[in-house]
Amino acid sequence: MSILSRRGFLKTSVASVFTVAISSAITGCAQTLADRPLSAIEFKHGVASGDPLSNALIIWTRATTSQPSSIATVSWELATDPDFKNILRSGYEQTDKSRDFTIKIDVQDLAPNTEYFYRFMGLQTQSPIGRAKTLPISNVEQIKMAVVSCSNYPAGYFNAYTDAAKQKDLDVVLHLGDYIYEYPMGGYATEHAEKIGRQLAADNSGEIITLSDYRKRYAIYRTDKGLQALHAAAPFIAIWDDHEVANDTYKNGAENHNTNEGDFFKRRAAAIQAYYEWLPIRPPMGEQSPQIYRTFDFGNLISLHMLDTRVIARDKQLAYSDYKNPETKQMDIARFVSDLNNPKRQLLGKTQLNWLTSAITESNAKWQVLGQQVLMSKMWLPTEIFSQSDRTKIPLVLKELVAIKKAVLANKAVTPAQLARVNTLMPYNLDAWDGYPSEREALYKSVTALNKKLVVVAGDTHNAWHGTLKNAKGESVGVEFATPGVTSPGMEHYLALNTAQAKQMADSLSLLINDLNYCDLSHRGYMLLTITKEQITTDWRYVDNINTSSYSIVNQHQSVYKG
Repeated sequence: MSILSRRGFLKTSVASVFTVAISSAITGCAQTLADRPLSAIEFKHGVASGDPLSNALIIWTRATTSQPSSIATVSWELATDPDFKNILRSGYEQTDKSRDFTIKIDVQDLAPNTEYFYRFMGLQTQSPIGRAKTLPISNVEQIKMAVVSCSNYPAGYFNAYTDAAKQKDLDVVLHLGDYIYEYPMGGYATEHAEKIGRQLAADNSGEIITLSDYRKRYAIYRTDKGLQALHAAAPFIAIWDDHEVANDTYKNGAENHNTNEGDFFKRRAAAIQAYYEWLPIRPPMGEQSPQIYRTFDFGNLISLHMLDTRVIARDKQLAYSDYKNPETKQMDIARFVSDLNNPKRQLLGKTQLNWLTSAITESNAKWQVLGQQVLMSKMWLPTEIFSQSDRTKIPLVLKELVAIKKAVLANKAVTPAQLARVNTLMPYNLDAWDGYPSEREALYKSVTALNKKLVVVAGDTHNAWHGTLKNAKGESVGVEFATPGVTSPGMEHYLALNTAQAKQMADSLSLLINDLNYCDLSHRGYMLLTITKEQITTDWRYVDNINTSSYSIVNQHQSVYKG
């Protein structure tokens, strides 16, 4: 159990100004904290801020000490200038091994839409300086946010984070999950780790299961200079995906959890505790609760609703293999369609869906933005692509299908057999909203009834996507922008495509998938959203290299959405 949940909030008074210490000292020591000497510590994991409100910010750091059984004392300052000539808040905090020596402070009573700078001090040591900004409360001209996800440490250097940290006037960073990965060395995306100097620590090289495992994994990720730079540059608004726990997590299990690994719920609790410790987040229901969904209002411009599509309510993902006869290899289509469209299947769950509907109802913001993990757009592909056991034949099949689709769109004559090839479709990713169509339609129905449109941002797939959200009637209910992964490999890896083939497939998918406007299947990077009352401008920024910390930006793409 964490210090917070065991002892409650510790309030310290400095110059008659109160702040709430989320990660704090032992209760009963508050009155003597200022008299305690600062500890001999280092700040090896940088600083961070997060969950900004119009009047509050979370600031975070971690104390690295050579005495793990001790209590570490640090001081902190928050100012309106990077030189700290105008210090507005200051205080002392303690931490210990029960919170993995992390420190989180909820600094209150701040001014809206204001830039602040913060730092921490130990005995003869000072942390890097962090920049943060509170949310606006009135008319807002523009908000700029970076959108990131899927950073796998052994897969490469976090150059996308480095580039995002260089963007000027960044208001917030949305992290849509897969902040860490649970896999061992020798597992997913680790094949080049040793060669490029990204191997995991010797005492954390296995699959992570326990609280100690998860904490150590966060610790090595937070040594990446790009991640440290981005955390210091702007406040994070974060949500988890599956790999913060285990691959393809659902409400009572995960694809990457076996019975010989112990109780799943104990593992999940350990993962959630470590996440709350290491991320600058304000847990809505306390640090032991999996309820993480919450709303951030940027004046009258944006209501940002951060959703959980993994832990709370998700029913187990369907799998095509469960519907294939092992002898005849034939699919039981009728049973699959029945299960897929079962109205009882949940992704958000009734409680979260009702909360979201109420939040959208009460919002008077121009844009209703959903920050969540998995693709919401309908991504149905010709079945013929899935049936190719020989991947080398996929480019030829795509070429044929594209030719047929172009003929159909040009009202040229095609045979019934050709038409069937492009009209016989199936969802390519049952882990996404395509695997939960009834609940998606319920959300669309609620939004349509409110006469509002959605702007959805997603991660998870490691590739870039831009789709139009359409309901069962084919009516537009919004738009979706999906960010590529920071380092995790994408479709080009799974299908063994070279750069030219990946480009061909991306162009083909944009034609073959009716609701897809754009995709990139071979680059790592992030999205930059610039939001005004008139439009949302999305810039996909791709890095050309993740094997070293040197990189260039290549093949940028921009989309403008006017609602």
